[in-house]
Amino acid sequence: MNRELTIVGLGPGAVDALPIGVLEALRRSGTKNILRTERHPVVPWLREQGIEFVSCDHFYERGRDFGEVYREIAKLVLEVSQRSPVVFAVPGHPLVAEEVTRLILQGDQGQNRKVRIIPAMSFLDAVFAALRLDPSTGINIIDALQLDKHSPVRETGNILMQIHGALTAGETKLALMEHYPDDQSVTVVRAAGVPGEERIVEVPLYELDRLDWIDHLTSLYIPPALDERPKYDLDRLAHIMAELRSEHGCPWDREQDHASLKKYLIEESYEVVEAVESLDMYSLCEELGDLLLQIVFHAQIAREGEHFDLNDVIRGICDKMIYRHPHVFGSTRVKDAAEVLVNWERLKRDEKETRRSCLEGIPRSLPALQRADLIQTKVSRVGFDWPDYSGAMDKVLEELGELKEVLQTQNKERITDELGDLLFATVNLARLLGVDAEEALRHTMEKFSRRFSYVEEKIATLDTIRGKVPLEEMDKWWEAAKNLEKR
Repeated sequence: MNRELTIVGLGPGAVDALPIGVLEALRRSGTKNILRTERHPVVPWLREQGIEFVSCDHFYERGRDFGEVYREIAKLVLEVSQRSPVVFAVPGHPLVAEEVTRLILQGDQGQNRKVRIIPAMSFLDAVFAALRLDPSTGINIIDALQLDKHSPVRETGNILMQIHGALTAGETKLALMEHYPDDQSVTVVRAAGVPGEERIVEVPLYELDRLDWIDHLTSLYIPPALDERPKYDLDRLAHIMAELRSEHGCPWDREQDHASLKKYLIEESYEVVEAVESLDMYSLCEELGDLLLQIVFHAQIAREGEHFDLNDVIRGICDKMIYRHPHVFGSTRVKDAAEVLVNWERLKRDEKETRRSCLEGIPRSLPALQRADLIQTKVSRVGFDWPDYSGAMDKVLEELGELKEVLQTQNKERITDELGDLLFATVNLARLLGVDAEEALRHTMEKFSRRFSYVEEKIATLDTIRGKVPLEEMDKWWEAAKNLEKR
């Protein structure tokens, strides 16, 4: 059986841009021609030439989203090519912004099928020509349907494809407004390279979805930003802090140094955590601002001492994130989150070659439970760990037994030592169970506080001096509070 699949491109839309090799493949007898879509300018001309084909447009009508549509089309092409030779035609270039081609090639792996690709001029080539752009100067290509995953780069030009219609244009506009001012000039290009149909219009970003002629042949070009002002502008906050620290600023702010600000940095961090736990987004926004102020405060003090400034802080963390994510910004491949963490630790060690231990660099000021968890996590990444939680559970029981023994001695130093061992072993058990020990203890403290508040309410109703109520009575109320929570 001749299991042959040819994937061809129909070019951007002009008949004279259709490669001879593609025409010959479509005219070849004994093959089944499948078009991803008939919505392409050269399709009527192909029909006039007597070229027969079937299209996959019906998948678009019943699919829930583009992902499902593309998977169904790929499945169809692979199934048909099992029985007879197939020529599968797509708009533009078969390997440029063609998810179906990627799915077909992925599904073909390990199959005894001959796959051939015949290239064609892509829509990008037509857009480059229409806008007189030289791609070697730097062009960022983005799928408008994936702006939640890929952001535009302000420093270079950006071409957005897959602007299918008014709905997509509206969603694209809102996403871009997170990165550009509302009046950012953008160029809308429709049917690039198609004689008589090409249309190029420059509009402010806020008018993008008001154009009534946007369709599947439409792309969007955003030129490089001429200014260096980022969307998330820290300049104003930095200037305010500089003014507060100036000779004519605030006396209290001028008196602060890195050491005096430590407690405020810690307080603001915990207030952010509390806002996260409360699920109050308004509070979270406010508390993140307070925490950011502390960062800018420290950066301003360092700037005055000519050590570093806020730009150095931002540049440093940007460089670090890019370096430590080679699987995103480079060619490294990872299979899961665990492998990401392994790479992360290796890269950190490479950055700090002078460190003799994987435990160096763990802040001593961390809360004890968090520090214990971090120490255990670090050593587990070099293989010093139980294979599962059962070993850690046995260790907890062992440490509990040792604590019971040392209690008989009434030696406080030994009791403290064994109690510490028990706590450390318990944190390790929590880690291997996938539980955050700090979070678990915080949850228990909140639960205890709620239940004891109920006990206090009962005490108050007796109009009795607190402490004179029998413990047995308080135990009954405690159990009642537990039962109320179970309802």
